[in-house]
Amino acid sequence: MTIETLRTPLLGDVPHGFLGRRGGVSAGIHGGLNVGLGSEDDADAVAENRRLARDAVLPGARLITCYQIHSAEAVTILTPPEDDVRPHGDALVTNRPGLLLGILTADCAPVLFADPQAGVVGAAHAGWKGALGGITDATLLAMEALGARRDRIAAAIGPCIARASYEVDAGFLRRFAEADPDNERFFADGTRADHYQFDLEAYVAHRLAAAGITRVAALGEDTYTQEDRFFSFRRATHRGEPSYGRQISLIGLPS
Repeated sequence: MTIETLRTPLLGDVPHGFLGRRGGVSAGIHGGLNVGLGSEDDADAVAENRRLARDAVLPGARLITCYQIHSAEAVTILTPPEDDVRPHGDALVTNRPGLLLGILTADCAPVLFADPQAGVVGAAHAGWKGALGGITDATLLAMEALGARRDRIAAAIGPCIARASYEVDAGFLRRFAEADPDNERFFADGTRADHYQFDLEAYVAHRLAAAGITRVAALGEDTYTQEDRFFSFRRATHRGEPSYGRQISLIGLPS
């Protein structure tokens, strides 16, 4: 099966793509293009999937991913780390040609950034904790340190869990309301008492706009409901499955 690669005109000619699970060599509950090094999948299959993903976006580039920790830490890559080293953090930025930055998700929001004029790109993993903590803000600051300008940066939010699929409890809502009472607008009433539906994609878009990013694309793809296209941690958890796959979102600069 052909690898499905979602792109947005907003990022122009910068090599990028939000990849799902279609394509790849993994089988079973990881079936498709599982790139999760931390999954229970066969390591050789994951390595091949990562190679296929890279070649679907920027063939021959050096793929760099981080050890994601749901933080607001952005890592600047000027020299590629060793193949078996993944820097701890939840965003990567670079201005070096030939590097391909990758973010893994399975319901969290992947965000790709580009300032083509400055030759600076970034990729962020925005789960609820990182989004609330400011991972997108940290990514923008790291890009600016390499010469990017906020008024030129475009950002795209890829497939993530949608509000209709993301029920949370009152304690979850309270965290966001304590940070900013206006955040309550990103929650709708849930199907159970004291539960709410959280719009992660809209919240991430809001944080980008509040940071001065005027060009933001949101793909509006729900990872939870589209089993044939995307992996989903919440779906796997609801089913009691022992493991789950991860998809990858990529952006880089050609050599």
